[in-house]
Amino acid sequence: METDPDDVLGRRVAPVPEPLRGDEAFTGASGPTDPFTVLDFWRYAMPDLRTNTTRGLLAEFLAHRALGARVRNGEWESFDVLTDDGLRVEVKASAYVQVWDQRGPSAIRFTRLRGRTGTARGGDGSEPTYNADVYVFALHTAPDHAAYDPLDLGQWSFYVLPGPRVEALAQTSLGLATLSRLAGPSVPFDALAARVRSADPRRSAGAAPGSVPAARVAASGPAPWRAASAAPADHIGEG
Repeated sequence: METDPDDVLGRRVAPVPEPLRGDEAFTGASGPTDPFTVLDFWRYAMPDLRTNTTRGLLAEFLAHRALGARVRNGEWESFDVLTDDGLRVEVKASAYVQVWDQRGPSAIRFTRLRGRTGTARGGDGSEPTYNADVYVFALHTAPDHAAYDPLDLGQWSFYVLPGPRVEALAQTSLGLATLSRLAGPSVPFDALAARVRSADPRRSAGAAPGSVPAARVAASGPAPWRAASAAPADHIGEG
């Protein structure tokens, strides 16, 4: 691998991986074994799209698709989706129904609105910050386990706020009542892109959005990372 001459740490630059298809086989076993593939791993790692962590990833995927983003953001980034014209989008997810037994629907609260960022050269930022131009709050609205279908786009609703509006609140989380008051009515999946574009703070600031190449999202250069990315993307308790 090549070494980035501008990197004071002498890092080895990671290659940009090709997307997996799912039929790639595991190899290298020293003895006879039943064949298994990447698809088998995916089924093991994400067998249920209702779990908190996976639901957060699913919400990011839905926003990615709705906005027509072509490149998946690196998981070290301080926001979730980067559009082709450079809009940074943070996605939060929650639901009334969980994978465990419940006495009633969960109270909705979207947390972790701020994140600590850093660079390979400078390390972690000292304080958590608001790192997105637009925040998308994805709510799965199924009222009970029997009705819950994570693949039914009609069961998802989306609230959108400009990043400066979220930052001005100086809060680390938002309950559904406050979010509804600030963002107005939710929109369905089909209307998400238009709502996000209308909330783009660069429009009101008069800035001309510039095209961002795919290399911006690749692991080339001192990209920021999310310091606490291991925590679930959505929380369910109203506070």
